[in-house]
Parts: sequence; structure tokens; C-alpha cells
Amino acid sequence: MRISGRRVALTGTGGGGRRPQRGSAGAARWAVSAIFLVMGLTGGVWNARIPAAKSQVHLSDGTLGLALFAVPLGLVVGAALAERLVDRMGSARLARICGIGNCAAIMTPGLARTLLELMAALFIVGAFFGVVDVATNSQGVRVEGAYGRPVMTSMHAFFSLGAILGALAGAAFAWAGVGLFPSLAAVGAAGLLINVFAGRWLLPGTGRPAPAVPVTSEPGAPRANEPGVPPPSPDARPVRRLVLALGLLSICALVGEGAAGDWSAVYLRDNLGTSAGFAALGFSAFSAMMTLGRAVGDRLIHRLGVVPVIRVCGLTATAGLALALATPVPALAIAGFTVFGAGLSVVAPQVFAAGGRADPARPGSGLAKVVGLGYTGQTAGPAIIGLVADRIGLHLALFIPVALAAWIVVAAPVLDIPVARLTAARIP
Repeated sequence: MRISGRRVALTGTGGGGRRPQRGSAGAARWAVSAIFLVMGLTGGVWNARIPAAKSQVHLSDGTLGLALFAVPLGLVVGAALAERLVDRMGSARLARICGIGNCAAIMTPGLARTLLELMAALFIVGAFFGVVDVATNSQGVRVEGAYGRPVMTSMHAFFSLGAILGALAGAAFAWAGVGLFPSLAAVGAAGLLINVFAGRWLLPGTGRPAPAVPVTSEPGAPRANEPGVPPPSPDARPVRRLVLALGLLSICALVGEGAAGDWSAVYLRDNLGTSAGFAALGFSAFSAMMTLGRAVGDRLIHRLGVVPVIRVCGLTATAGLALALATPVPALAIAGFTVFGAGLSVVAPQVFAAGGRADPARPGSGLAKVVGLGYTGQTAGPAIIGLVADRIGLHLALFIPVALAAWIVVAAPVLDIPVARLTAARIP
């Protein structure tokens, strides 16, 4: 398979023809993208049908919030389980199994009739999602290594696209009066078929050492093992400190994403006095720009280097949310949330990719820790913003994600992982 004029296939696995072949990097890239699409699709439909779940189980706002907390709890537990599983089973096998499990699990909230049943179902959904997220990202790191250039961000764009399509599908189900379980069963069945097909094209086994990916701040930096390139010296930075730094960046990105999802409409409606329909445009614009930014992010990183791009993204996110909070004009505030989405779009995929390369001995473990810390931030961040808002108001509380976006600018160099780590890693 040819992409950008060059033949891309994992060494020794074939895939040099025009048709995608099993074991080829090109086919695996589309397989990973398809699994990300399904993850976004199932999550988008569920989010759109939460009111139906509330009605079916006869919950108040408070008990609904308690039930929904089971999802992020499951995500954290799932990421912790994936840390042990991904290096043992291999990312392809784990993504296949848990991708199917995720599609089956998304149906279970539709069967719940009590609060405990709903919480148990949502915990299972979160746990499966957490495992398949780590496994798919780990497979994505391996695909990126086989390509020899950044492709992770474009694969994540399919998650954002799936979330938008899922939200639209969920809204259509609600408009047509389709029940909660049939809605979830339909998307679960469709996702299951896609996962079964896509799983056949993932890169199998534990893989050989991945070629270096040019993600240093120097565009066109030499790759290891090329003629005339001396062997790289080992990196002296402790792996634990590097993973922790990447985890903090993950928290910064996912707190921002969570804040946009949970608080943008509330801010536009309550603080700026817009209608509920107009307020929903804030997150819609944010999500659309996230998708677009991820679609073009890899090209920018390949040309300019990861550190300059992430620094500009951090500045863009900081300026965008600051604009949304500084203006009393609702249209300008929505423009600010749009710019905020553009700035955050590339950050999480690149942090996850770096997490998969941070620990050469156990790449799955490094990725799982980074993802798990990000989930913790995504869970706790919006809640902390709400608690702070009770004291000082939502307008000032939303400067928390502004500060975290500014930290992305400062901490971007941590993504400049030396070539030695890239060539030593055996991504499962």
C-alpha cells in the first residue's frame, strides 16, 4: 500500500502491494482509526441518551450524578488493568477482545431498572473503555513507529468524528422516540461488526523494535540506525519522572476537554444569558474544531516538530478560553471555545504517544499510567471547577483550565523524547 508516495509496511510482514494486507502499517492505521471511531460513536450515543436513562430508572439530578460517576471510576480501573495486560497479551489481541467487550457493555445501561443496576452497568462500560483505550493507543504507537513519521493525531481524529456522529445519532433516536435499550443495542451491534473486521488488520504479536519517529523539535532530525548516525547514548532521566511529567500534561489536556464538555453550555446560558439551544453551540464548535485540528495535526508535527506545535497549541488554547471568559458577547465566547478546541486538539494524542515510548522496557505500562492520570484529571477537574464555582463563581473558576493550558506551553519540551527511547521500545 502506498501512502504519500512511499511504501509503508512493517518489516518482514508484507503489505507492499496496492491492496492493504495483514501486517501492513497502512492497513493497521485504518484498523486503529476504525476502533477509535467506534469508541467515539458508542460514547456519543450514550451521552445523548442520558436523559432517557434518567427517566427509565426514575432518578433525580443528584442520583443521576452519582450514577454517572461510575463511568470515570471504571475508566481509571480499566486503565490500571490495561497496564498489566497490554505488555503480556499484546495490544492487538487486547484491543480486539476489549473492543468487542466495549460494544457489548454499552448495551447494558439500557437494561438497568434501579440505581445500583445502572451504576454497575456504567462501571463495566468505563472499565472496558479504559482497557480498549490503552490497548488501541499502544497499537497506534506501534503503527506510528512502523510508518516512521507522526500519524497518531490523525487516528485520534476518528474518535472525535465518532463522538460527533454518535451525538447526532443519539439525538435522532430520541427525536424518533426509540427506547434507550434499542438505541444502545443498535450502536453496539454496529460497533461490534466494525471491531471484528478491523481487528483482523492490527499489527500482530509483540513486534520488533519500532523505527524512530521524527518527533523531536528539530524537523528532519536523523533517525537511529541510518548510515553514518552514531548509536544514541542512553537517556539519564528517570523513567518514573518522565511518565509523571507526561501524566501532568495529560491532566492539563483532559481537564480542558472535560471543562468544555461540562461547563461551556452552563457558562453561556447562565453567565451570558443565552438560550439553551444557543449555549449548546459552544461545545459543538469546540468538538468540530477538535476533529479538524486532529486531522491536520500530524502534518504540522512532521514539518515543524512536536515541541513547537504543542507550544503553539498551548498558547492557542490559553488565548481561546481567555477570550471566551473575557467577552460579554455570546458569539465571541463561542469563537473563543472554538479556538480552545483547536488548541487542545493535538495535545492528548501526542502525550499518549509519548507515554507509549517513555518506558522502553514496559511501553504499555508507561502509556497506561499516562492515560490513567489523564482520566483522573478528566474525572476530578470538572468537579473541582464546580466546587470552586460555588465559592467564587463559574467565570473565575474556569480560569483553572486557562492556567492548565498555559502549563502546556511550559512543559511541551517533555515530549521531545530522545531517539534512543524510540528505537529501544518494543511496543506490544
